[in-house]
Amino acid sequence: MTVMRVIYACAIDLRTDEAYYWTWSKENVLSFLDHPPMIAWFIRFGTAIFGDTNFGVRFAGIVAMLVTQLLLADIVRRVTHDFRAIVLALLMPEAALYYGLLMAKVSPDVALIPFAVAMVWALVRLAESGDGRWWLAAGVFAGLSLLSKLTATMLLPAVAAFLLVPHWRRRWLASPYPWAAVLIALALFLPVLIWNAGHDWASFRFQLVRATANHELSLRTLGDFIGLQFGLVGFVLLPVVLSGLALTAWRGYRRGNAVAILLSTAVIVPFAYFFWKSLTLRVGDTWPMFMWPIGFAAAAINIAMLPREGFPKWMIRSTIFWANTAVVSGIAFVVLVFLYYVVSPFNFIGRADPAGGEAGFGQVAERAQAQLQKTGASWIATTDYRTYSMLRWYFGGRVPVIQINERERFSGFRDPGMTSIAGHTGLYVGREPDDTSPLWASINAVREPLERVDRSWRGIVMDTYALEKLTGWTPELAPPENSPLYRARVLAGEVRLPLRVGAREAVAQPYFGCDEMAHERSVLFLTRSIQSSFSAKH
Repeated sequence: MTVMRVIYACAIDLRTDEAYYWTWSKENVLSFLDHPPMIAWFIRFGTAIFGDTNFGVRFAGIVAMLVTQLLLADIVRRVTHDFRAIVLALLMPEAALYYGLLMAKVSPDVALIPFAVAMVWALVRLAESGDGRWWLAAGVFAGLSLLSKLTATMLLPAVAAFLLVPHWRRRWLASPYPWAAVLIALALFLPVLIWNAGHDWASFRFQLVRATANHELSLRTLGDFIGLQFGLVGFVLLPVVLSGLALTAWRGYRRGNAVAILLSTAVIVPFAYFFWKSLTLRVGDTWPMFMWPIGFAAAAINIAMLPREGFPKWMIRSTIFWANTAVVSGIAFVVLVFLYYVVSPFNFIGRADPAGGEAGFGQVAERAQAQLQKTGASWIATTDYRTYSMLRWYFGGRVPVIQINERERFSGFRDPGMTSIAGHTGLYVGREPDDTSPLWASINAVREPLERVDRSWRGIVMDTYALEKLTGWTPELAPPENSPLYRARVLAGEVRLPLRVGAREAVAQPYFGCDEMAHERSVLFLTRSIQSSFSAKH
């Protein structure tokens, strides 16, 4: 399965978000608007070894998967001493599409997962040994988790319950070790705090938009969330894990079992939060993925504990049967998806395909290169960070690329090459309908349409891009905060942004934080297609 992920990492084009994080790895800043810096460090580690290649960018994700599996295996070994449960803990991630295949792509969640599991592992070691020094290790991993993604804070209720519910609470509350762990975590998180203190706490405000967004009740977004969990975790594996978590929570809170409290709460609380948010908001496909590996450990431990606790034999046999079925069917599904993307020449999902929807950008880069030579342009402008990222990836620094809007994203970034930009002809490359954005009303550049370029994958046109010649204007790297070219677009909900253009006031089109949701809808579409096919056969 690891070899399969390596092949996938090498063969599949970078997604736009992966290219975006790759651009971060080329900068020397403490943190970023969208996320903490760990994902940039992961990519820099891989590209330092394998160069700026697909595999180099994704290498750390391959390693993260193996580290996560080893930690899960050791957690289960220390709790159960049951070889079959250990093997199950190793195979469950392989049977879930997100981990068995998609850990081969990089995202902040891929960086968060091994550190979150490592923090839980350190606390299991603490419960096993009673040695308070394991609090310090947990603090280190907690700090590294926070450096990966801010959703790591959702593990705090589990740690608090682990500390306060069991009978040992007085001992640890009076001990310096838990408090030292908190200080260690905060010290490791300092780069993000320092960066935000100097940028008006931009990251926290940027992310809190989603946490505080209020919308009308929507059964569609709830259905999308549930469908995504079935698709990315497993149609059989998800119920197995949820039932194991329920019994683990019962075992933990009824008997004061610290490890059971930790494992169950680390999944149930985030799951309940995302379920609640999904009633009014689309929950991103990767947002809950940091918690399910902990659920895999809980499910494997639960299977080993059932016979020891005198549960009925029929229940034990049924649980083992469904766990085995989940692993076999899940791995088969992961392999089928791998073959579809790496071997198959077909496109069964059309424009909704999650990987194909972002593939084929080389076609756009090739036409952009031809227009650079034809027009004499010396730099490229975009109005979308995804297009910006892919252009930087394909041109590899040979041509300056600048996103002329949302400059808040690029605070502290190095000079993209203003000597080749100022006073020179530029080439605008924008995905339709970005080329008609009201933002252009505040830009006095002379635009000359050149051509339209289709980006296609396996015979299906995925997007169309406008190429235009720009003259008479030099972009501003650091526009004032009240400029329409400064703020990044809102991540959740609909917001109309007023744009002041001289004495006139234009109103931008609605900004929806749903570009990243295209992947979620695609996975849900695939899930429903598979379910329909299965129903038709049986």
